[in-house]
Amino acid sequence: MSSDPAPHLVVMGQGYVGLPMALRAAETGIRVTGFDTNEATAAALRAGTSHIGDVSDADLAAGLAGGYTATSDPDCIADADVVIVCVPTPLSPDGGPDLAAVIAAADLIGERIRPGTLCVLESTTYPGTTEEVFAPRVAGDRLAVGDSVHIAFSPERINPGQTEYGVQNTPKVVGGITPACTERAAVFYERFVDQVVRAKGAREAEMAKLLENTFRHVNIALVNEMVRFSRELGIDLWDAIDCAATKPFGFMAFRPGPGVGGHCIPVDPAYLSHRVRAVLGYSFRMVELAEEVNSAAPIYVAQRVAEALNERALAVNGARVLLLGITYKPDVADLRETPAEPLAAKLLQQGALVGYHDPLVAGWTVAGRELTAETDPYAAAAAADLVVLLQAHSAYDLARLEATGARILDTRGVLPARGTVTRL
Repeated sequence: MSSDPAPHLVVMGQGYVGLPMALRAAETGIRVTGFDTNEATAAALRAGTSHIGDVSDADLAAGLAGGYTATSDPDCIADADVVIVCVPTPLSPDGGPDLAAVIAAADLIGERIRPGTLCVLESTTYPGTTEEVFAPRVAGDRLAVGDSVHIAFSPERINPGQTEYGVQNTPKVVGGITPACTERAAVFYERFVDQVVRAKGAREAEMAKLLENTFRHVNIALVNEMVRFSRELGIDLWDAIDCAATKPFGFMAFRPGPGVGGHCIPVDPAYLSHRVRAVLGYSFRMVELAEEVNSAAPIYVAQRVAEALNERALAVNGARVLLLGITYKPDVADLRETPAEPLAAKLLQQGALVGYHDPLVAGWTVAGRELTAETDPYAAAAAADLVVLLQAHSAYDLARLEATGARILDTRGVLPARGTVTRL
């Protein structure tokens, strides 16, 4: 950890990535200003109310006591020694990253920063963004990159719901536009991150993030396709995966499910695919195939629902279908890109009476319809024609669920395939 005087850090974007980053830095004595364009969010943070599931009000209170504050006034940038940008980069209509928030942040920085400032982009994007889009707006004509301003990229590695790894003990990859930029950023992050990994440059750091999530996307697609034909061939893929996972080298277990969700896996690989097609003129076939398979996974679940009902001479139209656990990840109150939504939309289209239970979601609207939120998952399961277990939250007593005698389609492989339980 550096012994230099603590800098003033501004973290732009106080969401799932920016807020934990800001509070971790404040723990080490750094004066931190969390900037968010939403004044209601900033006001709530100043009042001690967190809107992020992984950040408790107690965590926020400790940060406020240790030098953290929040604002929606961009003039805080003028006093910053370091600016970290953690704004969203959703998919644009053409399948590439929507850089509107990154561009807006860069313009705010460029209008206000003083010479000597370090600026780091953490928002996931395609290789080349830091150098081609972000840096020109930040530096403009008045600052020389690598001299009077240092600019780098450092991919965020926040994993919502993860308790073992956080900002401090997750290795931090850093790549600057120049070697001096890399070193300046690395030395800064070493103040509050245990291990900093210096990339060759900004493009390599940008690619590292996309590689991580493309790897997951492709391997999830692999098992999501295998689960279909394995069933038709009379093979228990879940058991095969458990057996393969005993190999101590050369294999990493991925398991099938109802689809992929969250802010990374369904989105990040598309950035790379879009960039390859736009710049090189050909397709990244592996990613495009994975996207096709994983996007179809919820529709396959809907097909399995129809088959399970048909076995009991029931039609989807008019059947009572209960969805259990609708967030994209267990024990995380996050509906972003959740595969539960296209599944519910398909079942509603087919006339099913869809209800749901999720201990983390109070209300849910699908295709313009407010779905019934059940209060007792076990009573609701017993009354349903079919239960689809989409997310095995720790709040669920799986043995009690099975004991209801409900017909269950288990998309996560957490219940034994016996009696009234069928695995995907």
